[in-house]
Amino acid sequence: MEYVRVAAIGELPANTRTTVLVNGKEVLLVNLDGSYYAIANKCTHAGGSLAGGVLKGGIVTCPNHGARFNVKTGEVVGQIKVGIREINTENVECYTVKVEGIDILVEIPEI
Repeated sequence: MEYVRVAAIGELPANTRTTVLVNGKEVLLVNLDGSYYAIANKCTHAGGSLAGGVLKGGIVTCPNHGARFNVKTGEVVGQIKVGIREINTENVECYTVKVEGIDILVEIPEI
């Protein structure tokens, strides 16, 4: 596995996110107070793009149905509720990020 340069640190201000393409996968890249995280940009419920969701305190909310994910771990922290029924949603993939100089690099395991 190798790291792929996806951005420069100056391109992603604190507490913002962007989408990048890494080895054919769309990735949500997040800067939380100067620390960088990367998760799959695809909600595990219905495949919606997480990039359009609200990012607050390290949690991104899917704009389609409200599933919430921790951007540090990819873990589901809020399931979807339809009426009184809760719909089980799986964690999203989480990828390793490192910074070398001014470059942000992401590693995605090969399939």
